[in-house]
Amino acid sequence: MNALDWVLIIAVIAAFAFGWMQLRRAQAAVLDVAKAQREAEAELRAEKDRILTDAKNESSRIILNGQKEADALRREAELKNKEQALHARQEAEKIANERMAALGKQEQRLQSKEDSLDTKLQNVDKKTRDLEEKAGKIKEEAERLESQHVEAKRIIEAQSRKLEEIAMLTKEEAKAELTAQLEYTAKMDAAKAIRRIEESAEDEADKRARWTITNAIQRIASEVITEIAVTSVQLPSDDLKGRVIGREGRNIRALEKATGCDLIIDDTPEIIVVSSFDPMRREVASQSLHRLIADGRIHPARIEEVVEKVKIEMDEHLKDLGKSVSIDMGFPDIHPKLHKLIGRLNYRTSYGQNVLEHTKEVARIAEYMAAEMGANLRVARRAGLFHDIGKAIDREVEGTHIEIGMELLKRFGEKDEIIHAMSCHHGDFEPRTVEAMLVTAADALSAARPGARRETLETYVQRLEQLEAIANSYEGVQKSYVMQAGREIRIMVDAGAINDDKAFWLAKDVSKRIESEMQYPGQIKITVMRETRAVEYAR
Repeated sequence: MNALDWVLIIAVIAAFAFGWMQLRRAQAAVLDVAKAQREAEAELRAEKDRILTDAKNESSRIILNGQKEADALRREAELKNKEQALHARQEAEKIANERMAALGKQEQRLQSKEDSLDTKLQNVDKKTRDLEEKAGKIKEEAERLESQHVEAKRIIEAQSRKLEEIAMLTKEEAKAELTAQLEYTAKMDAAKAIRRIEESAEDEADKRARWTITNAIQRIASEVITEIAVTSVQLPSDDLKGRVIGREGRNIRALEKATGCDLIIDDTPEIIVVSSFDPMRREVASQSLHRLIADGRIHPARIEEVVEKVKIEMDEHLKDLGKSVSIDMGFPDIHPKLHKLIGRLNYRTSYGQNVLEHTKEVARIAEYMAAEMGANLRVARRAGLFHDIGKAIDREVEGTHIEIGMELLKRFGEKDEIIHAMSCHHGDFEPRTVEAMLVTAADALSAARPGARRETLETYVQRLEQLEAIANSYEGVQKSYVMQAGREIRIMVDAGAINDDKAFWLAKDVSKRIESEMQYPGQIKITVMRETRAVEYAR
C-alpha cells in the first residue's frame, strides 16, 4: 500500500470518526431537547398547579369575604328591622296615648252632658208639676166658665123672650140678630187675643233675633267698602301726560285697546283717571300705567308687552288670593281651580259692594248664627263662602249666578248640602236645612247694612212710590209716608172707618202684599197710626 492509500484510509477513518461524533452530538442534542421539554412540561404542570392553588385560595378568600359581607348586611338589616319595629311601636304607643287622651276628653264631655241631662230632667219634672198645677187651675177655670156659660144661656133666653115682647120679633129673627152680635164680639175678641199672642211672640222672637244678629255683626266688625267705576293714577309730573298720550294719541289709543278701559286726561294736575265698569280691567290698566311710567319707555309695542305681562301676573295673583282666602276661612281642601274664581270676586262688585268681602262676611255671619242655633258651622261657613261664586264668570257664561255657581260646585266635587245651602239665598229654591236659611239671612244682613250697597236714584224712587201706592190702595187710609229711606212706612187711617182691631189687620195685609209684590233688601216696618180728634171753635 502506498502512501496515498494510507492517506485515503486515514481520511475515511477521520470522516467516519467525524460523522460518528456528529451523530453522538445530535443524539445528545435530541436528548437535551427532550430533557428540556420534560422540564418545561414539569414547570408548566407546577405553574398550573400553583395557579389552580392560588385560584382556589382566592375563591376561598372571596367566598369568605362574601360570607362576612353577607353576615354584616344581615346584621345591619336586622338592626334596621329592629329600629323600624321600635319606631313603629313608639308611633303605635303615641297613637294609643292620643286616642286614650281623646277618649278621656270624650268621657269628660259625656259626663258633662250627663250632668246637663240630669239638670234638664229636674227642670222637666219641675215644669211637669207646674203644668199639673196649671191644669188644675184650668180645670177650675173651665168649670167656672161652664157655670158662666149656663148663666149666660139663661140670660140669653130671658133676653130673647124680652126682645120678642118689646121688639115684637120672632124667635128666629131675634136669634139671627143675637148670633150676628155674638159673632162680631167673638171675632173682635179673637182678633185681640191673636194680636196679644202675636205681639208677645214677636217681642220674644225679635229680642232673640236682635241678640243673635247683633252678636254676629259685632263679632265680624267689618268695614263698609263701596266700589266706584274709576281709578285715579298719580303721576310724578304733568309732563308725563303728553308721553302717555303720544304722538297723535297713538299711545293712549294702544293702551285703551289693550286694556279695554277709557283713560281720561283732563286739567286735573298729575292725575290720569282710568274708567271701566270691570274692576279687573281697571286694575290691569292702572298697574300697566304705573309700570310704563316707572320704565319710561312708552310706545305701542311696549304697552302691549307690559299689558300682557300684567295680565299673566294678575292670573297668578288671583290664584294666590283665592288660596289665601280659602286657608283663612279654614278650607285648605278647596279644589285648586276654584281658587282663581274666588280671587276674581275681589274684582267684582254688586251695587258697589266688593263681592269677595261680601262672601267672607256672609260666611262669618252664617257661622256665628249657626253656632248660636246649634247648626253645622262648617257647612254654613263653606256655603256662605261659595254663595256668590257664580258671579266670578256670570258675565262670560249664560245663566244666573246661582245656576252657574251650582254647576261649578258640582263640577269640582262639592257636597250636595253645600250646593243646596248656597242655592237658596235668593229664594230660587225652597230651603230644606237650617244652614240654607242661615246663609239666606246672612246674605240679606251683609247686603242690607247701611252703606254696604248703593242703588240708582230711579230704582230707589220707584220702590218708595210702590210702597205708598200699596198702602193708599186700602179703604180708610188717609195718608201714607215712607220713612228712613224705605225702611219704614207710616199709614194714617180714618179713626171712624177703622178701629184698633182693624188697624192690626190692615198692617198684616200691607206687610203680606209688600212681601209678595216687591223685592227689597232687609226688612220694612209697617206702622198704622189711628187717632181721634175733637175740634170746636169758641166765638
